[in-house]
Amino acid sequence: MTIQFIHYPKCTTCKKAQKWLNDHDISYEEIHIVEQTPTKDEITAFWQASGQPLKKFFNTSGMKYRELGLKDKLAEIPEEEQLELLASDGMLIKRPIVTDGKKVTLGFKESDFEQAWK
Repeated sequence: MTIQFIHYPKCTTCKKAQKWLNDHDISYEEIHIVEQTPTKDEITAFWQASGQPLKKFFNTSGMKYRELGLKDKLAEIPEEEQLELLASDGMLIKRPIVTDGKKVTLGFKESDFEQAWK
C-alpha cells in the first residue's frame, strides 16, 4: 500500500512532516483531512494499528476541541462516540496521520518518522 499522508495544508506541523518525507525521498498520497475526513472505520483502523490511546487522536490544541469542551468531557464519552466525533470533523483529528496500512504515526516527531518511515 502507498503511504498516505493525511494532513491539513495550513498546519505547520504537517508542513514539517511533509518536508521530512520529501527530504527522504518517500513517496506518498496526499489527503486533505477536512475535504476527505477519515471515516469512523478508517479512524478505528488507524487507532488499532498505532497502539496509541484513542484520546491521542484528538487535536487538543484545536479551536473545535476547545469549543466543544472536550478536555473535561472526553474521559466520560464512550469510545464508540469518540470515534464518531472524530469522523464528524477533520479539524478534531490530530495531524498529520501517516500510514502504510500497517504502521501509523500521529503528529510529527522526527524520531518516530525515522523509525517508521526510513
